[in-house]
Amino acid sequence: MKLSIVIPAYNEEQNIFPLYQKITEVLNNYDFECLFVDDGSSDNTFNEIKKISEKDKRIKGVSFSRNFGHQTALLAGLKESENEIIISMDADGQHPPEIIPKLISEYKKGFDIVNTRRIATADAGFFKRLSSKWYYQLLNALTDVEIEKNSSDFRLMSRKAVDAFLQIDEKDRFTRGLIKWIGFKQSIIEFEAPKRMHGKSKYTLRKMLRFAFDGITSFSAKPLKFSMITGILSIFAGFIYSIYILIMYFSGNTTPGWASTMLVILILGGFQLLSIGIVGEYISRIFNEAKNRPHFFIKEKC
Repeated sequence: MKLSIVIPAYNEEQNIFPLYQKITEVLNNYDFECLFVDDGSSDNTFNEIKKISEKDKRIKGVSFSRNFGHQTALLAGLKESENEIIISMDADGQHPPEIIPKLISEYKKGFDIVNTRRIATADAGFFKRLSSKWYYQLLNALTDVEIEKNSSDFRLMSRKAVDAFLQIDEKDRFTRGLIKWIGFKQSIIEFEAPKRMHGKSKYTLRKMLRFAFDGITSFSAKPLKFSMITGILSIFAGFIYSIYILIMYFSGNTTPGWASTMLVILILGGFQLLSIGIVGEYISRIFNEAKNRPHFFIKEKC
């Protein structure tokens, strides 16, 4: 049974060797290759990968010309993989290699895709847990693809599932949704995520929001419908308010109303800006697809 382990890495120089040690300990009895994808790191991440690959030919590395993002690095690793079973995981140590035999066990039962779900994260704060809960609730409410709560990019895929996934050529990629969308027989197992081995999380609030927008806009047009609905409601409210104004005018009770005027302007202006922003988000995705640029450029391999 031949395995390919795909690991995107961005500024993880302190974690590369400890993760390599854990993987080789767990997979000592397996025939495997380990593909590290350096996502344009500014530290010595790729140098660490090269050092290990010089001693262990099972270790391979790909270095991007710049930072293209985690989802793109994951795509590159899947494209470089050659074996029948492909397992993707992060380089920070929060996807424990000890879970890999469990993934393989599920694969042997006939599942083409074995996903994972975090039931606990050792260093997750209250805000991170709460925002994650709200995100998945919102995502599943707005999209037609059911995404498991607290799912991750730590998963096993068969060769035919990977080949199907690679046929999708979208530029703004939301891998968790695409994996669910392609179908195949899927399973899920739970795990507890330990603390990061070294360093800090690269997922800033801005990147998390970008990731959330990618998930929603990739699999749903409901936000556009929301804009239309809010526009209809605004028109209806304006019509009711205009009747009230006419009644007050003919009854001789009209008085300057700065507060009410400002309130109406702010509410309608807010709805308009929100609607324009939602439409702009979809247009930007169309723009990215129309440019048809490559997903990434590889600077070096080892």
